[in-house]
Amino acid sequence: MKSSRSILGRIILASVLAGSATAAFAHDGHEHPVKVEPAEHYAPTAIPDRIILTWSGDPTTSQAVTWRTSTDVAEAYAEIAVAEGSPKFDENAKQHVAKTQELKTDINTANFHSVEFEGLKPGTKYAYRVGDGENWSEWFQFSTAKDNADKFSFIYFGDAQNDIRSKWSRVIREAYSDAPKAAFMLHAGDLINRAENDAEWGEWFGAGAFLNAMIPSVPVPGNHEQAKDEDGKRHLSHHWRPSFTLPENGPEGMEESCYTLTYGNMLIVGMNSSADLEVQAKWLMNVLHNNDKPWVVCTFHHPVYSTGKGRDNEELRNTWKPIFDKYKVDLVLQGHDHTYGRTGLQTPLVASEEGSEKNVPTGVNNFDGKTGTVYVVSVSGPKMYSLSPHPFMNSTAANTQLYQIISVDGNTLNYEARTAVGDVYDSFQLKKREGEINELTEGTVVKKQATTE
Repeated sequence: MKSSRSILGRIILASVLAGSATAAFAHDGHEHPVKVEPAEHYAPTAIPDRIILTWSGDPTTSQAVTWRTSTDVAEAYAEIAVAEGSPKFDENAKQHVAKTQELKTDINTANFHSVEFEGLKPGTKYAYRVGDGENWSEWFQFSTAKDNADKFSFIYFGDAQNDIRSKWSRVIREAYSDAPKAAFMLHAGDLINRAENDAEWGEWFGAGAFLNAMIPSVPVPGNHEQAKDEDGKRHLSHHWRPSFTLPENGPEGMEESCYTLTYGNMLIVGMNSSADLEVQAKWLMNVLHNNDKPWVVCTFHHPVYSTGKGRDNEELRNTWKPIFDKYKVDLVLQGHDHTYGRTGLQTPLVASEEGSEKNVPTGVNNFDGKTGTVYVVSVSGPKMYSLSPHPFMNSTAANTQLYQIISVDGNTLNYEARTAVGDVYDSFQLKKREGEINELTEGTVVKKQATTE
C-alpha cells in the first residue's frame, strides 16, 4: 500500500496538470492556438537576421551589408570570398570587423551591424556571410556591377506599407521570379506604416527574406518613415539609418535619405520628399549639372502628379519639376497614392487654373511641350485608394498590386508594370536620340481605368 504522502502528491500533481489543460481550452471545450506576440516573434537573437545589401559607394568595386542581432553580440564580423564552383571557396575568405550600433525600439533593444566590402573586382560574383564568429548566417552570393555596364535590369516597388508579411510578400517574390538577375530593387517610400514600429520593420525584412541579402536595395523614405518627437517635430525614423547603409553624399543633415549613386550608364537620384524641398532642389541642380551618365532616374515618395483626388503636391511640383525639365530626366518613380498612373512625355507646367478643379489641368496653354520625362506612381502593397487620374496619363489602375521591371540595354530602356500574379499591365520603351528628347513607344498592353470614387 502506498503512503498517504505519495497519494497526496499524486493528487496535487493531477490538479496542477488539470489546471494547465483547462487554460489551453476555451469555453467551447476546444483547444485553441495561442497568438505569438510581436515582442516574441521579432525578438533579436545571436543568429543574424534582417540581412540586407545596399550601396554606399561604387557598385563596381564595393558592396555594403547590414544585419541585426541581440545585444549579446557586441562584436560582429562579415566574411567574403570570390564565389567558386568548389565548396572550398571559403578557404580564401577574408574577415571584416563590423561597425555596431544599438537601437532601442518599442518592443526590444538590438544591435545593428554593418560592413562595407571595398576593393572588389568589377563584374565578379562573391559569397559572404555574417555573424559573431560562432553563430553565422548562411553564405549568400552577389555580383558586382561590370565596368561601364550598359545592359541590366532593376525592380521598382511603390508602397508596401500594410499587411506586409501577409500580402506584400507575394509581390516581392513574384517580382524576383520574373527578374532573378535584377541588379537592384528600388523602393519609393512607405516601406512600413508606423515609423517606429519594430514589428512592421520585421515584417518588411521577413517578406524580402533572402532576396534582400542577394539583391541590393535602393530605398527612399516616405511620409510613413517619418516619426514625431515629443515636441511634435517630424524626423526620419530611428530605424532608417541603422537598417540601411546608403550614400552620405546628400545635403547636410539628410545623409542616407537623400543621395545619388551610379549603376552602369545610369544615374540614380534618391530624394526625401518629406524634408526641405528647396535645399534638395539646389543639391539636385548641382548633381544633374555634373552628370555624365545618359540615363537618369529620380525616385522619391510624393508624386509630382497625384493619382488621388485632393492629394496634389503643388509645392513639390513647382520646386522640383523645372529641374527635371531642364535636365531632361528620363524617369521619375514615386508612390504615396496607392493607385497606378503613368504619363507620356507631355506633362503640364501647372496643375490647375483659377476657378478650375484642383489638380486637373485644362487648356493647351497648361502644357509645356514634351519634356522627355515619364512620371510613374505605383503601389505594391494591398492598401488601396480611389483613383482620380489626369487626362494626360497614358495608363492608370486602381485596386491592383503592382511591381515594375525596368531594363536598360544601351540607348534603349524597356518598362513593364506587372500585377501581383505576373501579368503585364502596362509597358513602354524609351530610346535615346542625339540632341533630342527620348522617343517613346507604347507597348501592346496599355490599360487605362476610369475615375473611381
